Amino acid sequence: MMKHEEIYRATLAKWGEQAQYDQAVEECAELIAALKHFRREKIDAAAVISELADVTLMIGQLTYMFGPDEVEKAVAVKLSKLHNLLET
Repeated sequence: MMKHEEIYRATLAKWGEQAQYDQAVEECAELIAALKHFRREKIDAAAVISELADVTLMIGQLTYMFGPDEVEKAVAVKLSKLHNLLET
């Protein structure tokens, strides 16, 4: 089985960066719609989980594209801000 990075590299080689940006936007939109439907009890949790899995894969792809170290640093900053908010 291919590792995530190998799959991300192959995806970029096959479809290119622009297509991956568009795909990420599409998957996020589908998750948004699924969450709204879930709140109204039109779909079950499994449907939300499926969309969440798609978004998770796209976040992995985007992280690979923009640089895992840079993303990790940004996440650390955001977590620190969140922690500070929780303490106030």
